[in-house]
Amino acid sequence: MNKKHFILILASAITANIALGQQKKSGKMENSQKKQQVVALLKAIETGEAAPVAVINPNSYKQHNLAVADGLAGFGALLQQLPKGSAKVNTVRVFQDGNYVFAQTDYNFFGPKTGFDIFRFEDGKIVEHWDNLQQTPESPNPSGHTMIDGHTTLSDAGKASENKKIVSNFVNDILVNGKMEKLSAYFDGDNYVQHNPQIGDGLSGLGKALEAMAKQGITMKYNKIHKVLGEGNFVLAVSEGSFAGKATSFYDLFRVENGKIAEHWDVIETISPESDWKNSNGKFNFPE
Repeated sequence: MNKKHFILILASAITANIALGQQKKSGKMENSQKKQQVVALLKAIETGEAAPVAVINPNSYKQHNLAVADGLAGFGALLQQLPKGSAKVNTVRVFQDGNYVFAQTDYNFFGPKTGFDIFRFEDGKIVEHWDNLQQTPESPNPSGHTMIDGHTTLSDAGKASENKKIVSNFVNDILVNGKMEKLSAYFDGDNYVQHNPQIGDGLSGLGKALEAMAKQGITMKYNKIHKVLGEGNFVLAVSEGSFAGKATSFYDLFRVENGKIAEHWDVIETISPESDWKNSNGKFNFPE
């Protein structure tokens, strides 16, 4: 992306504020539209198209990807780093919880990556962004699953709050506080589809993976949940902790079925040292 193209992006974003004001008066900003806008924005990383970037508020855009500078200029600078035509973007799942839209995407820029992105909308514009990225392995996990395949159908539209509570309790009980005696209560026996690259299906697969990690001296610890978002039967938990002794951000997506955790995807990212951060917003810091 050249300088002229970046200026076009900024102009498009500013011009879109006028249309947004008209849209707010008409009351036609629908939830499904926000999802579509997020998918289009992410796809613009691949296509270089300027129009989708207009959904970002050019005057107020807080960035929590610590490798990207703050504001719309930071987003533009990120795009400029990519060789033309090199990026590939395929958003596999996208959900909405109030003013938040969160997506799971298969990326390829500077190598294949799997990522979760969270966008916060305010007055119909994106004003804040969080994400977690992990290099995608070449091979599937021990049960033959990739980091992105599996169920995509949204259901249980009226059970989002209930399912969010189930996931929040699970992460706090098991991952944060290590109350393993409660583990089986969250699952339907050994029926559990796992997409973590190192872990096989079921509680049996989880047990084998934890045993292998222990033998290698690898520890994983969740210290705190920062945010839980959900729509229907899908719930995303954003947590902070450590993996192999390094500060780590955990994004875990769960599919809940009949009150039990039925499927799990995750992305684990090491948090870079503060001296390397390109913004001062922190990796988490969700507004209350």
